[in-house]
Amino acid sequence: MEMLLMGACLSLLGLAVTALAFNTAAPHTEESPAAEPETARAEAPARFFADSPAMPAVTFSASVPIEALLLQIENHVRLEHAAAESFLAAPNRTLLHSRTMSQLVN
Repeated sequence: MEMLLMGACLSLLGLAVTALAFNTAAPHTEESPAAEPETARAEAPARFFADSPAMPAVTFSASVPIEALLLQIENHVRLEHAAAESFLAAPNRTLLHSRTMSQLVN
């Protein structure tokens, strides 16, 4: 009976330590960055990362036609399907980690 009582006490002590550690690690609402007003975040200077470079405007006149993109995607799907079939036919570590001949990045 004493061993059972000792196990229960140690379990409660472990639970208390875990709850205390979780409470200190959890962010509090007054410390979270979401509680800051929007103006305070906009005025604060960047501390670690540089400001994001301005992205150039995308011109739609020089874009690729949708048919060409669909053909590339269909070709990529066919090549990936063939690679999967060849792996299932003869599973091999080199086949698993090798790239296909597709121009699209996996």
